[in-house]
Amino acid sequence: MIYSRNAFDGAEPATVCVEYLDGAPLSYMTAAATAAMADLAATAAVLPTTTRTIAQFDRIRFPGEPWAYAVTSNGGNILVDGSPDRQWRRAVDGAVRAGGATLAEVGAALRDRIDESWVLKYREADELFCYLVVDLSVTPVDFLAEWDSWCRPRGWSASRQGRKIYTMPMAVCKSRAVAEVRARLVASGRLDPAAPTLAAGDGALDAEMLSAADRAIRPRHGELEELGWTHPNLTVTASTGILAGEEIVDWFTAALPGRVTEPTG
Repeated sequence: MIYSRNAFDGAEPATVCVEYLDGAPLSYMTAAATAAMADLAATAAVLPTTTRTIAQFDRIRFPGEPWAYAVTSNGGNILVDGSPDRQWRRAVDGAVRAGGATLAEVGAALRDRIDESWVLKYREADELFCYLVVDLSVTPVDFLAEWDSWCRPRGWSASRQGRKIYTMPMAVCKSRAVAEVRARLVASGRLDPAAPTLAAGDGALDAEMLSAADRAIRPRHGELEELGWTHPNLTVTASTGILAGEEIVDWFTAALPGRVTEPTG
């Protein structure tokens, strides 16, 4: 939903900066997408869902906030009125322990396999998972497949999104956190049990969430595009880059119950 200037793909629409890092502008939405998202949040139960850590998510000034709920850390954390839900996190930590290797074990094995000739950064996120920022031009071609093969018997998996290679416990996934928030909204009477779940995402870590949704959309760029990933419930945008973000917001609006038309893609 938000894009750096590298994702403008030659387009120069009117934009709004929605994220700053150390005082410098970092991420944008088109002005049209910003206005449409604010309208959507006033009409529907919008749930921001991201692989970002809590601190990274807090940098974003996303139209429609404040959020009653948000999902960060790839589903490892649920924020309730901006604060982490401790009960949810304890359940996630328990599932990770039961699933296999610890973050310390996985991180040590990963650091043994990398070097600074192609890895720019190694980071651990919210004490849940780790990721690399790499130089793709010199990353060993077999690294991701080989590392993923090591991870899976130990309850983890590896995937790439842009210049980042994520190593994630299988117990940590967005779809479970989304289902939990939906159940809470229904139980509280804030959401009609018959309301459809609509989802958008562009990376391999989003695939399970997109599959679980009643209807889903992905942009015509990103990791899922590179993989040619599809699903019977899936729409693919016509646009790429920041204009795909605008198209996704319009798709959400058109797909709400009671709407008669929707954009094609």
